[in-house]
Amino acid sequence: MTGGGPDTVTLRLATRGSALALWQADHVTELLEAAARAAGTSVIVDKVIVETMADQRLDIPIDAMGGKGVFVKEIQAAVLDGRADLAVHSGKDLPALTPNELVIAAVPERGDVRDVLVGSTVDGLPHGGHVATGSIRRKAQLASLRPDLVFSGLRGNIATRLEKAEGFDAIVMAAAAIERLGISLNDRVVEILEPSVMLPQVAQGALVVECRSDDAQTRSLLSALNHEPSRQCVDAERAFLAELGGDCDLPVAAYAVLDAGELCIDALVAAPDGATILRDSRRCSIADGEATGRAMARYLLDDAGGSALLGR
Repeated sequence: MTGGGPDTVTLRLATRGSALALWQADHVTELLEAAARAAGTSVIVDKVIVETMADQRLDIPIDAMGGKGVFVKEIQAAVLDGRADLAVHSGKDLPALTPNELVIAAVPERGDVRDVLVGSTVDGLPHGGHVATGSIRRKAQLASLRPDLVFSGLRGNIATRLEKAEGFDAIVMAAAAIERLGISLNDRVVEILEPSVMLPQVAQGALVVECRSDDAQTRSLLSALNHEPSRQCVDAERAFLAELGGDCDLPVAAYAVLDAGELCIDALVAAPDGATILRDSRRCSIADGEATGRAMARYLLDDAGGSALLGR
């Protein structure tokens, strides 16, 4: 972090180079600039583009590369070694545990949490229909709804995935990604999958902004971006995932919403083939959100049989 004048701060923001990652970086930049203006100062944000191994090796499934951490570890390294002051991540890609030297400084207001089926509706898929998805969570829940379906992996940026959709009966994507990039799906059949049909990934639709724990000035600047209701929900979901000890290479999901001043949390653990899905739903005070998320994980693992489903 450097000074850009008596009332200007320059920040270096680490991000991947995909269109969606750049949208996320630009969105956080706009929020920072607006917050600085409101405080009577100014900020300049310079992007530090980091190409991750996951971006380079599209031929390898994410779970085979070590789960969601492959998208963020090299971005985090840029902050840790001083090449950047902050990093912006898609919340659903962030591992359950944050390195001690880093801190989640802000969770801006959350976007759409839902998944979408592009190419067909669930009921409209033919018997034995072929669906592409890179997420074992999505695969397990769709297989539970339609055990006859056949699945293939799907990697690449949003545009690449949509191009590949022609080779399948349907593909599954995040609604937020399509909305943020302003992509027109033209005359394609699209079904929005409500959380009651497909429970979202932990922190899906949310952005997470990290910086170094000991960087008090950057933490202070980023605190203005935090949307507390979104942060409360994301923290509860991430506590669930942390207690499970897993990332996106496990068929698990959690979604928290605020209702009448309390948190309502839904969570599940599934068999990879979707033959068994274990669910839990709880309501708690906001202050107890993280503890409740952890308790739900322990219940699903220890009491409901989740450990056996996950091969532990």
